[in-house]
Amino acid sequence: MRSALLSLVLLVILGNYSLGQRQLAAPNIINYNNLAYKAGLQNWSTAQDKDGILYFGNNEGLLTFNGRYWKLHQLPNQTIIRSVKLDKSGRIFVGGQDDIGYFSPQANGTLKFTSLKHLIPEEDRSFADIWNIVVHNDEVFFMEYTKILHYTGNSIRVYKSNTEWKYLGAVDGRIFAQEEGHGLLSFTGEVWQPVFDSTASDLPDINGIVKAGEDSLLASSPDRGLFLINNNRITKLQTNFDSLLTNQRLNCITRINDHWIGLGTKSSGLLIMDNSGKLAQQYAYREGMQTNNVRSIFVDKNKGLWLGLDDGIDYIAINGAIKQIHPDKNKRVTGYAAAYHRDHLYIGTADGLYQFDFTEKEEDLSFSKGRFSPVKSSTGQVWNLQTINEKLLMAHEEGAFFIENSTAFQMYPAPGTWLFQPSSPILPANKVFIGTYTGLYDIEYESGAFEHQKRLKGLSESLRFMVMDYQNNRIWGSHPYRGIFRLDLSDDQSRITTTKIYTAKDGLPSDLYNYIFRIKNKIVVATEDGIYEYDQQQDQFIPSNIVNRNLKGISLQHLKEDREGNIWYVSNKNVSVIDFNQPNNDIPFTITHLPELSGKVVGGHESIYPLDQQNIFIGANKGFFHINYDKYRKNITQPDVLIGKASLFGKKDSVLFGGHRPITASQAPDEPSLPYSWNSLHFEYSSTAFGQFSNLEYSYMLEGFDRSWSSWSSKSEKDYTNLPAGHYSFKVKSRNNLGNESAISSYQFTVLPAWYNSYWSYSFYILILIGAIYFILKWQKKKHLKEQSHLKHFHQLELDRNEKEIIKLKNERLQADINFKNQELASTTMHLVQRGKVLTKIKEELMVLGKNHKLENESADFKRLLRLISEVERSDSDWDRFSVHFDHVHSNFLSTLKDKYPELTPNELKICAFLKMNLSSKEIAQLMSISLKAVEVGRYRLRKKLQLSSDTNLFDFLIQATSDPDQTDTTTPPN
Repeated sequence: MRSALLSLVLLVILGNYSLGQRQLAAPNIINYNNLAYKAGLQNWSTAQDKDGILYFGNNEGLLTFNGRYWKLHQLPNQTIIRSVKLDKSGRIFVGGQDDIGYFSPQANGTLKFTSLKHLIPEEDRSFADIWNIVVHNDEVFFMEYTKILHYTGNSIRVYKSNTEWKYLGAVDGRIFAQEEGHGLLSFTGEVWQPVFDSTASDLPDINGIVKAGEDSLLASSPDRGLFLINNNRITKLQTNFDSLLTNQRLNCITRINDHWIGLGTKSSGLLIMDNSGKLAQQYAYREGMQTNNVRSIFVDKNKGLWLGLDDGIDYIAINGAIKQIHPDKNKRVTGYAAAYHRDHLYIGTADGLYQFDFTEKEEDLSFSKGRFSPVKSSTGQVWNLQTINEKLLMAHEEGAFFIENSTAFQMYPAPGTWLFQPSSPILPANKVFIGTYTGLYDIEYESGAFEHQKRLKGLSESLRFMVMDYQNNRIWGSHPYRGIFRLDLSDDQSRITTTKIYTAKDGLPSDLYNYIFRIKNKIVVATEDGIYEYDQQQDQFIPSNIVNRNLKGISLQHLKEDREGNIWYVSNKNVSVIDFNQPNNDIPFTITHLPELSGKVVGGHESIYPLDQQNIFIGANKGFFHINYDKYRKNITQPDVLIGKASLFGKKDSVLFGGHRPITASQAPDEPSLPYSWNSLHFEYSSTAFGQFSNLEYSYMLEGFDRSWSSWSSKSEKDYTNLPAGHYSFKVKSRNNLGNESAISSYQFTVLPAWYNSYWSYSFYILILIGAIYFILKWQKKKHLKEQSHLKHFHQLELDRNEKEIIKLKNERLQADINFKNQELASTTMHLVQRGKVLTKIKEELMVLGKNHKLENESADFKRLLRLISEVERSDSDWDRFSVHFDHVHSNFLSTLKDKYPELTPNELKICAFLKMNLSSKEIAQLMSISLKAVEVGRYRLRKKLQLSSDTNLFDFLIQATSDPDQTDTTTPPN
């Protein structure tokens, strides 16, 4: 019962301590859960390579992070990786269940696992988890509970334990291990030797050792706290937070810097101890961590902390210059005002006023320890905090208050109060003007107290912004929607004598969004177009030359001058500072933007309280930001940039470059030559300046395609599609908010021409062209020859046609001659016919006459006459003459016919000639002086000799039998 009560008391004390004694501000904490990095929940160890890429031992394998992109690399057996270490060459040694080895970058920048299991003696190849790895020079040690594997050269030696190996680690060039029953050992000359002269019976289990001093080491125990090792002796280190270490289990220990040591616990988050053994800081779930169970701590090259948690990974910008203040971590209310008064820090919020009581104070107040407590009677909206006449005044939605002894005392009730303005620059001032929801009030200060509140008539507008012009005894005020008010006061400042409103017609760029402030002892206005100031001679506002119009065109909502003369301003929820201590080329100042605060300040109620260069307080949507501006300027160094991935767009397993530089120059990849069908690429790039995530912008250019660098953007990937053939170099660089640019990272590649654009294709095209030209020429020649042949043919046809025409003409002439001769022959024939008729007629008449006169037998002369007529009729001389003439006209018709048919008689030839002349049988009978029947008989006999059938036309036969093949007879057959 007593033990239980003691434990309960201890837990209550522990709870009060852990909740009450905290540092004022917490650094930025970035949470990465397993949904973000897409791997197992638990993360056991962390390492970083020379390029800044982080490696985490995760439940599902090796997890890498390059500042923007995560990637998981699994072991062949897909077991858990509890320890990760890098050697000097860049190999990433890991250990899993039943396997050990290392990941190393390949020529294309991807990681490949090389197993060393085959080097282990066969009887020792079965083992459980590898809990620790130590890399010492060219040697690597792997610790499993039953054995330590020592890898050197190309062999592995096994150090077995009959009990259990508890710890393995390296500190200050020495390798330590703890074996149950044998104490703490040091590896020397291939042998494990005891560190202490004798085995200490009370030696705790050790899970971490770091350097504590020149000749001392600090060891951590999971359940017994911290121990100092010095001169081969181990002693317990007593701290004021031992209860946290012994009751919450200490998981790991890491040296953070020369002043701090980090302790990861199971239930109390991260503890940071200074060299004197004093708890300097504590970060847990209340400060924004995902869980209080810290399994590993790692300090990156930029001094940021990476915590491997039981559920996720957290990054703590422990070295950051910007931290957050949450007066009530359970509410996270909006911060509106801050003030430092009589060694107390006051934070005004939407839920009232909070006071921070310092128990340990540092120059950088964010490291100071203490606790927040609400100020009594201050519940409600706090608009402003000002110290006037050594009293802290609070402008509140319920009126005006002064703060004393952690209590708010109301000076007057509503209306709601915005701010205070002393009536004189010399304090104490006997009167204070107050801007309220309904106009201007004043309150008198007498005998160390404020009293006699009074309203000044002449203005009923809300006065949220107000500045006292002491030289001219007037008050300047502004309303975002009304303009700038000038309130002239009476000599005793008891009333408003004149009121004037200044708008766009009085020189301001707009009637709206004008805010009055005092900067560089001038009355200035923050406008939509930079800073304007009042010109007394012109009674107008003109552009201010305070910052040489460098803010022209920028919409400003808040201005604040610090003690160093720097001007802090807010533009559309973005915070910047005009630093006159850092000239820039031809201008006497530098403008520095703070992108970490972008969008986080309170729009319309901006608040900046510059206590000094190490303590700048800025109101935020959730609490306040604390800025150590001196540290901020020093921390922002030149960023880096690396290409994390180059892959073919839209193709599986198409990684051209995996983001990891090869270990040796000989492994440097050859410039890839891509087929034309693979001309669409995807690039990913990032920076390992983890503490400057929100400050960084990137610019890229694809040399050979882009004409210039792209505009700066926070985008960290770029796609190029359908690139033409050619040589390319993708270049990327980063810059921070101070304009510092990184070195350029580049990746070269070549897109080969399409198959139809390759040199072989061109050669083929040339051959085709030559062949085409050859065939075209040949075709042209053939065509020409053909045309010539056609021309010759046409010419020949023309000649033939002309010749035929000539022949035709000749034939026509011949025909004409024939026709003429036929006509003559016909005339002669007709003449002969007529003569024959006449002779016949004469003969007949003579015969009749002879009969009548009986002369036929009587007269010799009469007989002689008849005989003479008969001789004339039978005379062949006419026929001979006729036949010659006939043959001449009819192409030797009779001769040809006689040659072909020699058996024909002269009379038959005559009949043939007369038939050729197309004479009728009657006419033939008359010409031949025979009867018509004799002609028919002669024709019949002629057919018989010519062997003609009855259906053969005798005329046609005679034409064919005697015709010349080259001539055509145009004589028409008889009817």
